[in-house]
Amino acid sequence: MWRKRIIVMIVIIICSLTVLMGRLVQLQLASTEHFSKRQVNLIAASVKQRSQEMIIDNGRGSFLDRNGEYLVHKKMPVLILFPFLKNMTWDVERVAEIMEVSATALQQAIEEAKEPIAFGNPEIVTLTDKQMSEINRLEIPGVFAVEKKYSLTDYPAEQLIGITGQNPDTIKKRYPDKELPLNTLVGLTGLEKSFDEFLLPDGESKLVYHVDGIGGPLFGINVKYVEPANPFYPVNVKTTLDKKMQELAEELVDQHQIKRGGLVLLDIETNSILALVSRPNINKKAPFEEEGIHNMMVSQHIPGSVFKTVVAAAAIERDLDDPTREFDCDKTIMGKEDPNYQHGMLNFTESFALSCNNTFGTLAKELKELDEGLIEDYAKKLSLIGPVSWQGDIYHFEDFRQIAEEDKGRIFLDESAKKDDNFVAMTGIGQHEVRVTPLAVANMMATIARGGKGEMVRVATGIEYRNGTSLLPFEEKSLEDAAISPYTAMKLQKLLREVVVNEEGTGRGLQGLPYDVAGKSGTAETGIIDGDRQLLNKWFAGYFPFEQPKYALVAVNLGVDDSGGSVTPLFADMVKGLYELDHHVNEESVE
Repeated sequence: MWRKRIIVMIVIIICSLTVLMGRLVQLQLASTEHFSKRQVNLIAASVKQRSQEMIIDNGRGSFLDRNGEYLVHKKMPVLILFPFLKNMTWDVERVAEIMEVSATALQQAIEEAKEPIAFGNPEIVTLTDKQMSEINRLEIPGVFAVEKKYSLTDYPAEQLIGITGQNPDTIKKRYPDKELPLNTLVGLTGLEKSFDEFLLPDGESKLVYHVDGIGGPLFGINVKYVEPANPFYPVNVKTTLDKKMQELAEELVDQHQIKRGGLVLLDIETNSILALVSRPNINKKAPFEEEGIHNMMVSQHIPGSVFKTVVAAAAIERDLDDPTREFDCDKTIMGKEDPNYQHGMLNFTESFALSCNNTFGTLAKELKELDEGLIEDYAKKLSLIGPVSWQGDIYHFEDFRQIAEEDKGRIFLDESAKKDDNFVAMTGIGQHEVRVTPLAVANMMATIARGGKGEMVRVATGIEYRNGTSLLPFEEKSLEDAAISPYTAMKLQKLLREVVVNEEGTGRGLQGLPYDVAGKSGTAETGIIDGDRQLLNKWFAGYFPFEQPKYALVAVNLGVDDSGGSVTPLFADMVKGLYELDHHVNEESVE
């Protein structure tokens, strides 16, 4: 009996040893980089456990403005101190003297440190190049003056640039063939998502110090600098944004209390985004639970009378713009007396300047009689149906889109609406089912100002290696089927200018600005009632200077009532601010 028990015990011991050996093989050989369901990298974890490190650069690519300034990161010269300094004698007085701080403050920081620290507040205690050189020439182990890259919590154009996060499921789904640590930062929205594969880290730059189990030096007091194997990484996306213009735009949008809406500013010559502001802001604590995560400037909205520009273009090319013809602007598009506006009899140009609904409802129905698809065709010619942002085949990407989250516009939801006079009349004044994005409207204004040629809107000119050389350029590209004749563009330019110079024009509040403006207002009923108030979308879209167009600008305030919320003052202040920026730059260049 006892022999059987011994045999059973021996078998159990052998099985246990076998299981244990198998587990050791798994830990030491088979699953060293992908252990358990969490895909833990045991080698990296082991190294981390026996080392102290200071990350200098997390390795993810960044975004630059058109002048090369960082947008979402900031590189700052800092003093790095390692905890083992508390157990050695070092020239703390000399370091403090160079930095112009007290030696006591440095010693106290070390005494309290359990891991490597960046001394002080980098925003306050900054180092000059000379100070950094002097500190590093001392060659004190554990004391380093370096440039450290900080991620900004608040950065410009946050909805356009987007956010990043650690999301293992996204990594597995997006990059099934890449061996990426599951804590890798990935782009979740905006340009961070569009350009994510380019921005993925090739490795971190860090200072590493190896320690034993109780934190003592393992290989002496040498600190090793580790950086990615590829010296060209991380890459940077060179955007078309102008940081000063972006900051101006954000300041003005908030100053004018735009709660939902924003503005978009284009450089007409290169058809690039110089500034883009979307409100509400992103809720950093719960970004996907509130509306702020959505970029309102690339989302579709009801445009109202801004859309009359499309009807005007079609009317001009179909010879419906007879200057001697007059329209009864005391009446609504339904032919009834208008309780709000009594403009009398107006011709085509005056109707556009004063935004007469009856005129453009009538013209829309006449266009329908000529061709049911005309309004939609001209909306496409003026790029309102979209998308309008840069797209194309690059690298190993097919149909790469710089702004992947951009909505398309639409004019009609179904074919039957094109045959109905009432629906068509409502469409002619930018109501019913018409939906467009502010970005597309800005592009329409740029197309008209340029003489009729439609182009894709860029928000990035290229991707650059770390040393500034080009990895991938994004050349200017025409927008397919988006063009009107130079003659039509010229006529529209005059109409848009009349909106401002006419003493009764809807843009008369933009007279007397340092840049002459041409543009079109819009007030759209949203169909949403708040109490007894109809909520409205208020727009102004235009370009300037009129004689030599440089900027296209759209400002929009969404879901406000008729007691206020006009965006004309915001538009005016942006024009003034740009004029001051332009002339300040010119003065600096002369000096």
